[in-house]
Amino acid sequence: MKRLLGLAAAAFMGVSAQAQAQAADCGKVTIADMNWASASLIANVDKFILTHGFGCEAELISGDTMPTGTSMVEKGEPDIAPEFWISNFKAALAKGVEEKRLRIAGDVFSDGGEEGYWVPAYMVEKDPSLATLDGVKANANLFTHPEDPEKSAFVSCPAGWGCQLANTHLFKALNLGEAGFVEVDPGSGAGLAGSIAKAYERGEPWFGYYWAPTPVLGKYKMVKVDFGSGIDKDHFDTCLTQPECENPRPSMFPPSPVKTLTTEAFAQKAPAAYEYLSTRGYKNDQLNTLLAWIEDEQADGDIAMEHFLKNYESTWTTWVSKDVAEKVKKALDDL
Repeated sequence: MKRLLGLAAAAFMGVSAQAQAQAADCGKVTIADMNWASASLIANVDKFILTHGFGCEAELISGDTMPTGTSMVEKGEPDIAPEFWISNFKAALAKGVEEKRLRIAGDVFSDGGEEGYWVPAYMVEKDPSLATLDGVKANANLFTHPEDPEKSAFVSCPAGWGCQLANTHLFKALNLGEAGFVEVDPGSGAGLAGSIAKAYERGEPWFGYYWAPTPVLGKYKMVKVDFGSGIDKDHFDTCLTQPECENPRPSMFPPSPVKTLTTEAFAQKAPAAYEYLSTRGYKNDQLNTLLAWIEDEQADGDIAMEHFLKNYESTWTTWVSKDVAEKVKKALDDL
């Protein structure tokens, strides 16, 4: 019996030592807290779970896409960029991965970043054909231009945004001009969001570009218009998003790649924590709702994190083991 007890104690000490070693291996971890709501929410969630679930000494540092990516490649810090839109960083990212400085942990958005042309749901409920581009074009007279009642309004991206190129080429490819539409520059991101809010609150028609995840699509139920073309990703990448696109063809927007990046050093020293980052992913519909709550409550990333962990337990507990989940829940109870 003494021998059995001794073996059991030794086994327990071995497991305990292994857990302590994993926590020690994780050590200090820096996480980029980007300057927009979804990225800040996700960074704060990662910090809390890595700290209380995996024993990391996690710290948030300010970040933005290009400077954070460059610093991770050149300096090996921060350790984690939770929400990284890679479209404008592809070459540097590929080089960083090839040189074993960076790793792509996975898709932080399960659906990818979503872009498209939208109309209010109340319009589609009244006329289902408006969920299609053919239906929108056939009813172009509904979308009256604010300055010219003889024209129809297609609300595009603000000048200078990356999506402006694609919208200009698609406007031509989709023959929107022939249908009577004119591109409307909303002036800013706030102007674009405000145009949707104004139309929705008045029950008026609206047709234009938007993206997800965003609080706007969490507050206002919109329907993405089907071009009837499917997605031609190669043409979209090589023509529709380029300054010169001589023969633009219709294509729906492909999902935008939004990844979690880590340094190679972090992935090697903390494999359990890296596995969590590789596993977790947020649905756009869920994030739209969360972002609307954040905006309404004027919540910062830390408050948003607590709201998410306490109200979306059925989501985040699938990303971790039962043992880690219990540790995180206990830490939540102590807040």
